[in-house]
Amino acid sequence: MADAYIIDAARTPRGIGKQGKGALTEFHPGRLLAKVFEQIGERNNLKTEEIDDVVVACSSQIGKQGSCVGRMAALDAGWSDKACGMTLDRFCGSGITSVNIAAANLMSGMDDLCVAGGVEMMSYTPTVPRADKNRTVDGSNLHLRNLHAQPHQGICADMIATLEGFSREEVDALAVESQKRADYAIKNGHFDKSLITVTNDDGSVALDREEFPRPGTTLESLAGLDTVFDKFMGVPIDETGETFDQLVKRAYPDLNINHVHHAGNSSGVVDGAAALIMSSKDYASAQGWKPRARVRAIATVGGSPTLMLNEPVPAARKVLERAGMTTNDIDLFEVNEAFSVVAAKFIRDLALDPAIVNVNGGAMALGHPIGATGSILIGTALDELERRDLNTALITMCTGGGMAPAIIIERV
Repeated sequence: MADAYIIDAARTPRGIGKQGKGALTEFHPGRLLAKVFEQIGERNNLKTEEIDDVVVACSSQIGKQGSCVGRMAALDAGWSDKACGMTLDRFCGSGITSVNIAAANLMSGMDDLCVAGGVEMMSYTPTVPRADKNRTVDGSNLHLRNLHAQPHQGICADMIATLEGFSREEVDALAVESQKRADYAIKNGHFDKSLITVTNDDGSVALDREEFPRPGTTLESLAGLDTVFDKFMGVPIDETGETFDQLVKRAYPDLNINHVHHAGNSSGVVDGAAALIMSSKDYASAQGWKPRARVRAIATVGGSPTLMLNEPVPAARKVLERAGMTTNDIDLFEVNEAFSVVAAKFIRDLALDPAIVNVNGGAMALGHPIGATGSILIGTALDELERRDLNTALITMCTGGGMAPAIIIERV
């Protein structure tokens, strides 16, 4: 099997994903991604006519984010029309999956040069009219719903916290730590290597810093926030009139949920985009590139679509087994903080030292631009390996429908 190398990684800052509040909200999603393509291409003298494929993740492929935003962004960046493109959706896990697919193509020997990444404009997608007003991942497929009840992800997070015995104080403490780590990382330039400045087309600066973090967050301030997802329980899912609490009762008729998640310990709603240049060993050598890392192993797992968020742990175990490694062989871990309980369970179940998990904070502090997050995390982990002179990182995240992709990268 051939090696798949990561040559470089770049991303936008994450902008607040609400119309009228965020600095990126006026960008077309394809244009925002094109900004990353332009800068990562320029700084690597990328021969875009030689790109075998551009593999892009985007979860809400509707309206401006539809029409294969990956291909369109490559064209918008001025890249050669010979650079093919595709767009994929694995819910929150899309941005790791795009990298994994590019890696698999390179490792198979079928491709020599790929660009992977993702984009999500969360400020845009809530404004898109949806005729069915569907609020669940099953797409109002009633036959599927009878097989697998799939509540809102936030309700799933509270279900897991209840079943696993995580308290409000525990999940809040992890959220405060995420804010502290992110604040320290920002102030000390830990993100600078991958971060691009997003400019408007007239050259003025649109955003050059993370816009979402709230560094003043404390346990006391979080304790004053109302939980959110208990308020979802009686909300109709779609035109059937069925509510989320009825959906939960289908699978867990006797479960009394202890709702512990709120805006402060859940992932933030933001806009963002990311890209990685990936190549074979021979192609990198021919270009005079010095690869930054190689992909050691990739994996994806599926599990309960009802609880939905529990698969990062089995995904980590599967990718470790494929690599012939154990958790002791991994220097840094990144697990997306979709909700605090996801990271808390990951640390507990794998018996990890919290000091090497999400060392620069996570989505509770920085936000979660769904299709882009996985690619952002891979770049963040690589930057941090280099900064600390360490070797290996494992990156994983939960997704809707009860899945999780994972990847292990190793510095070259």
